[in-house]
This record gives sequence, structure tokens and C-alpha cells, in this order.
Amino acid sequence: MGRIVRGVFASLLILAVIEAAPTDGQMSTVLVVTGSSMPEPLYVLWNDEYHKQQPAVQLRYLPEGSGAGATRVLTGTGDFAGGDAPIPEKELKASTTKVIELPTVLIGIVVIYNLPGVTGELHLSGPVLANIFLGKITSWNDPALAKLNPELKLPAVSIQVLHRPAGKGSSYILTDFLSKTSPEFLSRVGRSESPDWPVGSAAGRSHDMVEKVQATPGALGYTELNIAEKGSLRMASIRNAEGEFVRPSAHSIAAAATALTSRVTDDFRISLTNAPGKESYPISSFTWFYVPAVAKDSQRGRALAEYLKWVYTDGEKMAQQQGYPPLPSDLLAKVAAKAATIH
Repeated sequence: MGRIVRGVFASLLILAVIEAAPTDGQMSTVLVVTGSSMPEPLYVLWNDEYHKQQPAVQLRYLPEGSGAGATRVLTGTGDFAGGDAPIPEKELKASTTKVIELPTVLIGIVVIYNLPGVTGELHLSGPVLANIFLGKITSWNDPALAKLNPELKLPAVSIQVLHRPAGKGSSYILTDFLSKTSPEFLSRVGRSESPDWPVGSAAGRSHDMVEKVQATPGALGYTELNIAEKGSLRMASIRNAEGEFVRPSAHSIAAAATALTSRVTDDFRISLTNAPGKESYPISSFTWFYVPAVAKDSQRGRALAEYLKWVYTDGEKMAQQQGYPPLPSDLLAKVAAKAATIH
């Protein structure tokens, strides 16, 4: 399968650097985009809609993961990429390609689970969730879980932990939150797109995670809010920095971003996890585009600049219609202005 994916990617790269046949008198441009599978449905929708409006521009999105997307852009083998974590500083410094990281939409990583026969809303805290992923809590009726959920009758069933494989932005967001709330998790695992998970089994793509949780009694995993909602999965409420148990929603994710908007710097590299505010969902994040500051050639640069201009106007409206929380208006203005510098 890996060879097939690489072969497809190579073919698309060839398409990306060769001008296609003219469309209504204009040369067609194909932009190759790689990155996270979590926002893939939105990005594919964006790409299709933009192509309808601008037939001379096509975008191909390959959901290889945040880490792979960053590598493609830093090595000059992709036009831009999508990722759910800031590119590590050492990788930015080591690359000869100057990359700009632009927030696209807000996302929330939700803890999904399968507990047949248990009704009511599951409550989890950062430390308890960390201990589950550390392998210290192994049963659903563990006293620590029972204490957080006195109204639920939790069964004496083993917790089937599921996580993502290496290079996934969802893992970075989750481990960032767990590292902030559990010193032991920080020291043993830490924040990473490729954590060395002490327990559990891997689910390749976001939709694989959904399918495994649905098929596994006792399972606990994580994915993006919209994906979980479309899969009709049960989601836990998570205790935030103010001690409130908050359900993941567009409103609570937006509240986390609003609480920290004033701290956002010009490079947009900020963590939204464990944000202050009673309504803030604590496993919230931006998802980013990784974009070379200077495109491979002027035609591609113009095509990319026009696409980004559309993303931060009509694209943002479309994202809201799909259930994604909007970027705060003042932040959106800053991001759009930064995107306009790309050429």
C-alpha cells in the first residue's frame, strides 16, 4: 500500500509541474496538497467548489498526515500542506524553504468510546485520561473513573485503548493537552505527532478510528469533532482549566480560541489546549495550512494566492456551514493579510 500511495503522489507531482491543456483559453494549474486526514472532507469540499468557480485551477489533496505534509513542503515536493500542529522549530530552521503557517479553521479533538448498556454522559479529566493512555487505568470501573462519574454504572470491562500511528496532528493536540495536565505523561510521553504510546493499538486514518471504536466494545479513542458526529459516536465531556466538564461543540471550541486570541503572535504558532474560561473545550486547536512564502513559479504563486484569498472569505463561510467553528473575526483579518503576502 505504501508503494501505491507514493506512486500516486509521484504521478500527481508530475501533473503539478506540467501545464495541462488550456481551459477556455487559459492554461490549467494543478496544485498538490498533502496533510492531515482530519480536515480532509472540508478541504476536498473547498477544492471542488473552488474548481467549479475557477476551472483553470485544480487541487489534489492527499491525506498522508500532518508530519508528511510538513516534510513535503519543507523539501519542496508539494505546493502546500495541511497540518494540525505547528511545524517543529528545528525542522523550520533546517529547511531552505521559508514556510508560513496559516490557521484555516478551528477543530476539537474528542474522546470517543463504546460502552454498550451505559447511559448518560461520560466525564473525564486530563489526569485520568493521561493514566488511561499510560496504561495505569485499565478497567472502566476503576475508582478514578467512578469518582468522576458517580451517576453512571460503569462495567468491569477492560478499556480497549486506540490511538493513531506516527505523524498525526490529532495525536499532537491530544498529547499537548495531556502534557499540560499530567506531569507524568509529560515526562514519559510528551507532546508529539509520533508519541511512543505505552498501550493500545493503532488506527491508520481518522475514519479507521471511527470504525474500530464502533466495532469494539470497551473501546476508547480520539478523533475530530465533525468526524465523530458524522459517525454517531459517543463523546466524553472533558474537565477544563476552570474545573468545568465541557462537551465538545462548535461553541465550546470557539470559546477556547476567543479566550486566547489576544495572545496570538504574527506566526500564529499558539496552543489552544486547556484554555481559560468556563465554556472553553480543553482539547481545541487550529488546523493550519503550511505554505511556502514563495511559490515554485509565478503562475503557481498566483493560483495559490487566489485560492487562499477565496479560502479566507467564501471558504470560511462554507466551513461554518459544515459545522466548523469560525476563526475569531480579528484573527481572520490577520490571517488573510498574511496570506496575501504569498506569491
